[in-house]
Amino acid sequence: MEVNQGTIQHLAELSHFALSEEESSRLVTDIKNIVDYISQLDELDTSDIEPTYQVFEMANVWRPDEILPQEADREQLLALAPTVENYQIKVPKVL
Repeated sequence: MEVNQGTIQHLAELSHFALSEEESSRLVTDIKNIVDYISQLDELDTSDIEPTYQVFEMANVWRPDEILPQEADREQLLALAPTVENYQIKVPKVL
């Protein structure tokens, strides 16, 4: 992967970052070092290793759906709301 000033400027524009020339040149060096470090993994022989999709043994925990009876009726619940209109809780408009 070629990392240069153009790549950094393009990423900065996509991210809406304003970078100085000094920051941009430091990022070129840092990202090149990161890519070089990660590319060392390409040298490993992984032909006999099965791919790992999940590190931990996980299983879904299922429970039966139960509808529990409510002790409060509609009027009691609506009485808890600060503003009610036509049996509905009135809230400020959110856009």
